[in-house]
Amino acid sequence: MTQHEIEFYRRLAHGIAAQFGPRCEVVVHDLECDADHSIVAIENGSVSGRHVGDGPSHIVLEAKKAKGGQLEDRIGYLTRTRDGRILRSSTIYLRNQRGRVIGILAINYDISMLLALEDTISPLIANAEDKNHEEPEHITQNVADLLDDLINESIRLVGKPAALMTKEDKMKAIEFLDTSGAMMITKAGPRICEVFSISKYTLYNYLDDLRTRRAEGGKKAEKTQGPA
Repeated sequence: MTQHEIEFYRRLAHGIAAQFGPRCEVVVHDLECDADHSIVAIENGSVSGRHVGDGPSHIVLEAKKAKGGQLEDRIGYLTRTRDGRILRSSTIYLRNQRGRVIGILAINYDISMLLALEDTISPLIANAEDKNHEEPEHITQNVADLLDDLINESIRLVGKPAALMTKEDKMKAIEFLDTSGAMMITKAGPRICEVFSISKYTLYNYLDDLRTRRAEGGKKAEKTQGPA
C-alpha cells in the first residue's frame, strides 16, 4: 500500500471508530509489507490488545495465500480475543485499481456485555428449543500466537497428541500447516520441528513430498475435467 492509501484508510478507520465508540476496534492491514508487522493503522486497539506494527491474523494469512479473485468480504462473524471477549467482526478486502488485494479493513465490535445481558434475560423470554451457537475465531496478538494457534488446529485435526503421532499423522498435520500459510511465518520451521519432534531436514522432506503430491493431483484433475 502507498503512504497515500494508508493515510486514507487510517482516516476511515478513525471515523468508523469515532462513530461507534470505544468498543469498536478498526484495523488496517497492509498485505504488501512485512507479514510479521501487517498492522499499519488501528483504532481502539485495547479491544484486542494490538498496536501498529503487530503481526497478522488468520484472515491476513488466508489473504496472502489466496488469489485476489477468490477472496470475498466476510460480514458479521464472531471472533474471540486472547482474554476471552467475544467480538462481532467484519473483514473487507481493499483492492487497487487493477483489482489486486493490497490490504484489509477489519471491524471488531466487543459484544461481550451484550451477551452477558442476553444470558440474563434469555431464560425469561426463550423457548425450550436448543440454539446453535457459532464457534468464534481466535484473534491473535502476534505471529507467535498465530503460529501456535495453527499448530493446535493441526493437532486437533489429527486427533491425537503430537507425541503419539505416526509419520503419516505428522504429515497430515504439516500439510494443514502448509496449506493454511503457517510456513509464511518467520521462524515457523524450528517451532514446528520442536512440537512434532522432527529435524529440519525431515520437515522439508515432508513438505517437498506433500507439495509434489498436490501438484500431481492437480494435473490429474485438469486431465479428467470436462468442458465447462
